[in-house]
Amino acid sequence: MSLTPELKARIESTLQANRVVLFMKGDPASPRCGFSAKAVGILNDLLPDYGSVDVLADPEIREGIKEFGQWPTIPQLYVDGELVGGSDIIEQMLNSGELHEVLGVAPPDRRVPEVHISAAAAEAIGRAMANAEAGIGLHLSVDPRFNAQFQLKPVTGQEIVAEAAGLRLHFDLASAPRANGIRIDWIDDARGAGLAVDNPNAPPAVKTLSVQDLHDRIIAGSVDVVDVRPADARALAPFPYPHEVLDEDNHARLAALPKDLPLAFLCHHGNSSRQAAEHFRGLGFHDLYNVEGGIDAWSAQIDPKVPRY
Repeated sequence: MSLTPELKARIESTLQANRVVLFMKGDPASPRCGFSAKAVGILNDLLPDYGSVDVLADPEIREGIKEFGQWPTIPQLYVDGELVGGSDIIEQMLNSGELHEVLGVAPPDRRVPEVHISAAAAEAIGRAMANAEAGIGLHLSVDPRFNAQFQLKPVTGQEIVAEAAGLRLHFDLASAPRANGIRIDWIDDARGAGLAVDNPNAPPAVKTLSVQDLHDRIIAGSVDVVDVRPADARALAPFPYPHEVLDEDNHARLAALPKDLPLAFLCHHGNSSRQAAEHFRGLGFHDLYNVEGGIDAWSAQIDPKVPRY
């Protein structure tokens, strides 16, 4: 599509209103593609706040921003009205220290993370690297949701390198602090064989909450309930106590709540609510509960006036 004067003016107005703007898919609380998530993870570590535009919510902007900056992909980062680039360039500039300069923040922290690797894990990794070509190194990335990923790829020289159990692990600057204290082991049991990563920096696991415990905590005022069911299900069997609703309109507001707020997620039987709780765990919340059995168990065990469906 062509970049009309009106659309150009809209983009320029956004850039003038925010020194740093990320045109992305989704929003910083809920990126909707891996490249946008990578960019958000980097920016969140460096800046307390920045502007963002969800191009999925505005098809004109989605196509117009590509024409505006002559850049074909999303996300796109702008600083002081100038295009910086997409997620790969953002990552490269992060590791070189250039991004810190452009954003006007303190130089990067290049402290080496403490890493623990068991003998069994070191042996397994060593076998995997036995035929690696010169210049290829073992990279460990830890994303903003603390998912760890190992890769064999070229070494650029800008990585932070940690040594453990005779191995060299390469980290990008965003992953290094998230990996401090990480433990890597080799597990071989009924579930299969593979590397197991224990990261002390990751938010605590989602806990299970019975409907009786939920009732008691509601009475005590020690938990907030989030109903993740669709509108028609909520109308059919309304949850009888004050609660939040998780939908597209409320997601950003809920994601901005204090990360230590106790949240109990409720659905029909306890499956969708666990997925929602895990999503909020990835956003940094660390006191999360999944209501076992959902509204169906609530009706059966606590309040039979709530219809079962």
